[in-house]
Amino acid sequence: MSTLSLHLSIVPHILSLNARSPSLFVSSSPIRHSKFSLSSQLRGAPIRRFGTRVFAVVSGGQASEKDEKKEKKNNGNSIISLTYLEGNSWLWGVEGLNILVDPILVGNLDFGIPWLYDGAKKFLKNFQLRNLPQLDCLLITQSLDDHCHVKTLRPLSELLPDLPVLSTPNAETILNSLFRNVTYLEPGQSTELKSRKGSKVTVLASAGPVLGPPWQRPENGYFIISEKHLTLYYEPHCVYDQSFLQNEHADIIVTPVIKQLLPALTLVSGQEDAVELAKLLQARFIVPMKNGDLDSKGLLSRIIFAEGTMESFKELLSKELPGAQVLEPTPGVPLEIPGF
Repeated sequence: MSTLSLHLSIVPHILSLNARSPSLFVSSSPIRHSKFSLSSQLRGAPIRRFGTRVFAVVSGGQASEKDEKKEKKNNGNSIISLTYLEGNSWLWGVEGLNILVDPILVGNLDFGIPWLYDGAKKFLKNFQLRNLPQLDCLLITQSLDDHCHVKTLRPLSELLPDLPVLSTPNAETILNSLFRNVTYLEPGQSTELKSRKGSKVTVLASAGPVLGPPWQRPENGYFIISEKHLTLYYEPHCVYDQSFLQNEHADIIVTPVIKQLLPALTLVSGQEDAVELAKLLQARFIVPMKNGDLDSKGLLSRIIFAEGTMESFKELLSKELPGAQVLEPTPGVPLEIPGF
């Protein structure tokens, strides 16, 4: 059984080929946008759907006493906590806010066509929605099933219909039917989250990959900027617009570092591109995600292959940015990064 997942959108695009759409487009060159500065005021008004944007505390799941004690400890020390849930899924704790990112927590990743591709988690097989702590925000980077997983989002929306959601506008047709409080951010736009204790976190969208024809809107990456100016950058394909980011900075980068490839097509980048990203943003910490490390089956899983290793990435990084540290997450275990 293959352990490489189809992380990008190749499946839906392959199935959508027809007489009107004779070619497959998966572009790694995002549309150019005007530059922005993290030090400026809010860059642009986010597009809102379903009423006023209110970032309220929402009860989500059964948080244990142990979780609550850990949360109090983390909040007191201004710690960013990153819990990897395998694939593209994360649970982040930032300034007292619990942010759920691209969750796949119900069923496998199969794009609705399991004979072609079916990916299952290796380690967190029994992690469910009810295991989540109290949630403050859902963050969606892309519009396709490996990020905007309908089998997970539908029951989540039934439990928490008013959960604040931040997303790429490309996912609007999916999210509008599920959640009541969605804010869509174009690259360059930002919005603000408030924690239960009053601290603030800014979420700024950046340009990610174009998953379709070159004129299509890019998907999103995000800067998460704490009130104490500790900044995290996340884009799950290691695809970025260099001119868009060249004047910016991030203390922490969450990115894939091992490439996933089909013959003549890059699905997920990494290795030297991840090193270049770290140099570009002058990161102090790189948190690698192994979004291809799933138990997968189906026709496409047989021809997807990896390029590079964690060790080769570390070697490249040590030459180009010797002061940076690689912090490898363990699925399901919070990786705590103290403020500095």
